[in-house]
Amino acid sequence: CVPNISEGRDKEKIRSISSIVEEIDGVKLLNVDPGHATNRTVITFVGEPSKVIEAAFLLIKKSQELIDMSQHSGEHPRMGATDVCPLIPIANIDMQETIKWAHKLGERAGNELGIPIYHYEYAAKEEKRKNLANCRSGEYEGLEKKLKDPKWKPDFGPHKFNSSIKKSGATAISAR
Repeated sequence: CVPNISEGRDKEKIRSISSIVEEIDGVKLLNVDPGHATNRTVITFVGEPSKVIEAAFLLIKKSQELIDMSQHSGEHPRMGATDVCPLIPIANIDMQETIKWAHKLGERAGNELGIPIYHYEYAAKEEKRKNLANCRSGEYEGLEKKLKDPKWKPDFGPHKFNSSIKKSGATAISAR
């Protein structure tokens, strides 16, 4: 799992968010790579699918708590506190199973956290959403308008912009 969070400058926030995955037994945090100019951090962790999904959910939740997208700026395109969360099969799992796990994560994050979720790449539920750039078009600043467009109703989560979404933005989850 390689989530990208929209924070690359505040070391304490990055530590709080990235270390949350280590609370799940059997999940190993491999790398945390912050970028100051992009104001984005790439986090990499591995484990058994159900444990990785639990860790990813906790990371998305912690990002939602600590990152305020209405105050965010950076050089990288983005639309959410946890901008993307790709799941990548490594061993003893195929892409079809990885897609099912991506959908489970998306459904849980959308329903329990109230974050609009878009699935992309192999997890996309329609052709136009396969390309991440399409899902992310308009970025955070265009999200309120995007959510009003029936063609861009999220795969999971709310489709009406509210104060929670103003802070969290949307998240794109994939299998790739």
